[in-house]
Amino acid sequence: MRLLLDTHIALWAVIGSRALPARAAEAILAADEVFVSVATLWEIAIKHALAKGSMPVSAGQALAAFDEAGYARLDIRPAHALRVEALPPIHRDPFDRLLVAQAQAEPLILLTADPVLAGYGTAVMNAG
Repeated sequence: MRLLLDTHIALWAVIGSRALPARAAEAILAADEVFVSVATLWEIAIKHALAKGSMPVSAGQALAAFDEAGYARLDIRPAHALRVEALPPIHRDPFDRLLVAQAQAEPLILLTADPVLAGYGTAVMNAG
């Protein structure tokens, strides 16, 4: 199985947070490949720059942690951006919508703690 981690799952995994659901930890360990999107780094950079308490690490720190964990990086390609346009409006967050589009286009399984994203079907695995 090839996984794409959403922002929360990726961060919780690399910092060893107790917020990481056991199902997510098991899926990451069992995966053939684990990816983190450049969209996740972008989201972290924006939220960290805005000094949001929910984003205590910078994008640079997150990237170093993702690299150390052995996660592959998934660039944003035109096909991903175009796929966002075709998604039904189940979720409004632009970062999450891009992650879903990437998962569908590659194909990968998006591992998330957000139950709303499960509405996008088999490309999404709810870890909660």
